[in-house]
Amino acid sequence: MKDLPEIHLEQKKHKKKHQLLVKFPYNDILINKIRTIDGATWSRTLKSWYVEDSKENLQLILSTFKNITTVNTNGISLKEVFKRNLTPDQKKLLNSFYLYLKGKRYSKSTIQTYTFFIADFVNFYTKTPLDELTNRNVELFIEKVFIERNYSVSSQRQFISALKIFIAFYPFTKINDLVLERPKKSRKLPSVLSQEEVLQIIAATQNLKHRAIIALIYSCGLRISELINLKLADFHIERKQLIVKNGKGRKDRYVSLADSFLPLLSNYYHSYKPKIYFVEGQNEGRYSAESVRQFLKKSCLKANINKRVTPHTLRHSYATHLLENGVDIRYIQSLLGHAKPETTMIYTHVKRKDLMEIQNPLDTAIKKINKPDNNNEKLVLSGNI
Repeated sequence: MKDLPEIHLEQKKHKKKHQLLVKFPYNDILINKIRTIDGATWSRTLKSWYVEDSKENLQLILSTFKNITTVNTNGISLKEVFKRNLTPDQKKLLNSFYLYLKGKRYSKSTIQTYTFFIADFVNFYTKTPLDELTNRNVELFIEKVFIERNYSVSSQRQFISALKIFIAFYPFTKINDLVLERPKKSRKLPSVLSQEEVLQIIAATQNLKHRAIIALIYSCGLRISELINLKLADFHIERKQLIVKNGKGRKDRYVSLADSFLPLLSNYYHSYKPKIYFVEGQNEGRYSAESVRQFLKKSCLKANINKRVTPHTLRHSYATHLLENGVDIRYIQSLLGHAKPETTMIYTHVKRKDLMEIQNPLDTAIKKINKPDNNNEKLVLSGNI
């Protein structure tokens, strides 16, 4: 989520209609995503994508980019967009649900998303008392809203999660949360670099600060958010350790510092003299995540690496290389800060060393027919078939 450019939303009148502008730096992944939203159009004059300004389209944008990147809504008036035909009692209930989520210490984005989905669900059945709603009402809502609006599987999973929490908060409906099922989410394999490619990128990075950032992200498996929030006080040089505070899920963890990184760290520190954060932007503030993405992209071009590489690719590569070096999957889970072992297990599918040891059946067949004791003409795929 943190590895792609942040999206900024704005409201503007364009072609005599109120539009919702979706602005972000050029990025193929985000462009492909915005194209899945019905009615999304690119404007050369506005230099932005736009859709009709409505609460449905805002919800669609938020759900489409959820878990992909941050959507900044500071540039729009949410009061107008979130207008629904809710009764005073329903508004009071939803406000209580919002406070209930805050009390459970969910993240700001999760509270916003869950409240949004439940508000839409309540609004959809605004003429039906909540106490009478059943699982069939949930199914009809999904069919009429999620399916027809082409919402993603992840959005549907979030709605079910929100509904399960809402039922615990308001246990007077006839909805059975044990029957509610989340659809299975897509399982995509992470893109990884070889160790040689990682070294090529570092070597091609001439700027000392940029080189230190790339080397640290890879050698510690950091998320981009963890890197930019990293403080000098988090380094324990004498123990060759780094403490990552408030990682995903508000968890702290320790990771080891590479011996080969320490001279680079010393050189960088004495050259740039950061005061608070490991890397600092203007006025000793946090460094920009987008700046990291941009110089990493340039370093890859200099290193003649044409595949798409993000800071998270370095984290994926770190995990995969640990696994290939024989590190136990449980330790890798701890180093990455994963809550569930299933999340870490995905790296077993991209472990190159094991894959290379598996003999391809085509090679086996050709070796068999080309045995020295076989009098038949030797088979060569490129020529004499």
